[in-house]
Amino acid sequence: MKPTFADRINDVPRSFLREILKVAVRDDVISFAGGLPNRALFPAAAIRAAADAVLTSDAGAVLQYGSSEGYAPLREWIAARYRARGLDVAADDVLVTTGSQQGLDLIGKVLLNERDVVAIEEPGYLGAIQAFSIYRPRFAGVPLTQGGVDIDRLAHVLRTDRPRLFYTVPNFQNPSGVTYSASRREAVARLARDTGTLLVEDDPYGELRFAGEAQPSMASLAPAHTVMLGSFSKIVAPSFRVGWLVAHGELMERLVIARQAADLHTSEITQRILYRYLGDNDIDEHIRHIRDCYGGQCRAMLDALAREFPAGCRHTEPEGGMFLWIDLGGRSSMAVFDHAIANGVAFVPGHPFYTGEPRTDTLRLNFSCSGADAIGEGIRRLGESIRAIDA
Repeated sequence: MKPTFADRINDVPRSFLREILKVAVRDDVISFAGGLPNRALFPAAAIRAAADAVLTSDAGAVLQYGSSEGYAPLREWIAARYRARGLDVAADDVLVTTGSQQGLDLIGKVLLNERDVVAIEEPGYLGAIQAFSIYRPRFAGVPLTQGGVDIDRLAHVLRTDRPRLFYTVPNFQNPSGVTYSASRREAVARLARDTGTLLVEDDPYGELRFAGEAQPSMASLAPAHTVMLGSFSKIVAPSFRVGWLVAHGELMERLVIARQAADLHTSEITQRILYRYLGDNDIDEHIRHIRDCYGGQCRAMLDALAREFPAGCRHTEPEGGMFLWIDLGGRSSMAVFDHAIANGVAFVPGHPFYTGEPRTDTLRLNFSCSGADAIGEGIRRLGESIRAIDA
């Protein structure tokens, strides 16, 4: 019997990125397509020691069901880290989630009705587009500039379309690598206060700054109007699938109800192993090591782009994170992609990152997963593929 599917799932496409990655797994392909942390930087030995410790000390509790809100000491650790940055966050404001992707899903489940408006950066994070799409909203894309979102356009969207929320990744945005300036953050916060809009501040990359100056959190500028999302995926290991969401009052209550209906709680053993790892090791030193490595990889890519790309191409210059964005100056990124795959290099074409009219002459590059030599050779191949399209 052929099942009859719900309308909501029929509207949600398969992840374009996941499909691209299937093409990029050949041994002879240098891939800048994935959004993966560098596996060489995972603290495997320290995690193994933490796992041994928690299973030796209290296996019964570790292997039992846990709290829907999350392991209490881990929630306090997260809250204390925010307080050290000057943010007023208590453990009760923290909901541990199964990856920050679940946080996006819970926000959609709690806040969005069909045809509600979601304001989102363009280009925007694919995971958020897919997570919110299941609830069948209308997206209002707001263009990004080098210093952050276009404030005039955002003001128009917030005042005219009255969106339920504005989703933003203000630090080293995925896919663009753009970071909001301090003045742009203040302008966004002012608009949120003036219009009563909820800001969903997703910050998976914020601790990965390797250049420039730290900028204030949106939550510090509009605390009553901001929900924060975070993750251990980029600073410890993604397979833990441990993220978190910071919210207050009735919104937190509804989010907890939604998560109870979804999966009861995030893996208890994973949370406890992670907490033990954080207690037994210097996480800040580990993050400094990641920053140093990613900073060198980013510089290698920027140098190679300057050397290998033809005239008319432009790119962002990230101060942190894992990505940069290419404007091909009118060339079709899909045409370049087909040639590039044949030439042994992969990237993600830019059009899936748009909810409105897409820019088909853009692409995203990841620099965190490749060494300097591979980056140099991959960018050489990519530049060669762009020139082949020009011929």
